[in-house]
Amino acid sequence: MKVLILGYTHLKYDKRVFRTVQALSKYAEVIYQFLSVSKEHPYKDGNVNYVPLFKRSSKNFLDKVVKRVSFDRAIEKLVTETDFDVLYLHDFSSTAPLAVFKCGRKKAKKVVFDMHELYPGERYEWLPSPVRFMKTALMWRVLREQISLSDNLIFVSEEQRDEVLKRISLPRKTMVVPNYASTSYRSNEKNKEICIVGRTPRKFTPNEIRVLRALSDLGFTIKQIGIVTNLPSDLNYMIVSPLPYDEMMREISKAAFTWISYYSARVDVCLNDALSLPNKFFDSIGAGTPVIVKDSFVSMKRLVERYGIGVVINPDQVQESVEKITQAYAEYAQLVTNVLRHQQEFVWDSKKEEQFVQFVLG
Repeated sequence: MKVLILGYTHLKYDKRVFRTVQALSKYAEVIYQFLSVSKEHPYKDGNVNYVPLFKRSSKNFLDKVVKRVSFDRAIEKLVTETDFDVLYLHDFSSTAPLAVFKCGRKKAKKVVFDMHELYPGERYEWLPSPVRFMKTALMWRVLREQISLSDNLIFVSEEQRDEVLKRISLPRKTMVVPNYASTSYRSNEKNKEICIVGRTPRKFTPNEIRVLRALSDLGFTIKQIGIVTNLPSDLNYMIVSPLPYDEMMREISKAAFTWISYYSARVDVCLNDALSLPNKFFDSIGAGTPVIVKDSFVSMKRLVERYGIGVVINPDQVQESVEKITQAYAEYAQLVTNVLRHQQEFVWDSKKEEQFVQFVLG
C-alpha cells in the first residue's frame, strides 16, 4: 500500500506531521511532501520517499501570491503524477482549496483530511468585520465541499469535531488525535517560574500583561522560550532562544506553570483558539508542569478542570486571576500529583499509534 502525505507548508520535522510519517511508514510505503527551507532533491530513506518543495519567502504581497500559486500548483502536479492508495492531507491549497481533494477523490481508495485548525475560524481573522464575516461563511462552504470529498476526518479536539459535525451534517468516519507530547519528563527541580512557550508569535492583552506583572512582583520569574511576544520592556522577564524539543521539554519541566492565555485576532474569542488543543498544552503536561489557561479556551479548560492539572483564569479579572494562581501555588503539591497521575494520557505511545494507523489504513 502507498500513502501520499501532503504536509504543504509544514516543515519536514513538524511534530504532528512527521509523527504520521513515522507511524504509517511502518506499515506502508510513504511519499512525503514538506516545505523545504532551501532547494533540495527528492530522496528515499527506508520506507519513505521524501519530496521537498521550496517556496522562497517574500514581503511583497503580489510576489507572495505568485509564489504561493506556484507552490500550490507544484503540489497539484505531484498528486496528479504520483501513484498512491491513500491521500493524507495536513492542509490544503490557499489558492485552489478543492483542487487536490478532487484529484485525490478520483485516484485514491481513501482520502484522509487532518484538520490541524478550525479553518473557517482561523484563516484571515485579522480582516475587518464585514469582510471577515463573509470570509468565514465562504470558508464553511469550502470546508463542506472538502469533507464531501474525504472519507476519514481527523480532529485535534472533541469540541472542534463537534462544531464541524454540527454545521456540516455529512456522515464520515472521525477520530480525535490531539497534539500529544512526544515524551514525558519528571523533574525534581521545580522553580518559581511561569514559562511562555511556542513558535507562533503571540500578543497579550493589557490585562494579561497586568496579571504577569503582578506575578513577577510576587517573585515569579517569567520565562519566554522560543516565542516572540509583546511583553513590555519594563516587565522583568527572561528570554530563552528556541531549543531542540528534548531541551525545551526539560526547561518546561523545571517551571511551576506554563502560561496559555493570549489575544490572537480582532475578535473577543477566536473560535479556532477556543476549540484548539495546542502543542504547548500537551507538552507542558508531558513535561510534568501544570498550566494556566484562559477560560475562553474551551477545550483546554475542559481538560484542566476534569483532571485538576492547572488553573483556569479570566485575565480581565486581574486581581482574581492573581489570587487563583497564588492559591494554586500554595497547593502546588496536589497539582503536580494530578499532572503526574494523568501524564501518560497526554503523551503519544504505541497504543495511540496503533489506533491511528488502523483508522487511516484499516
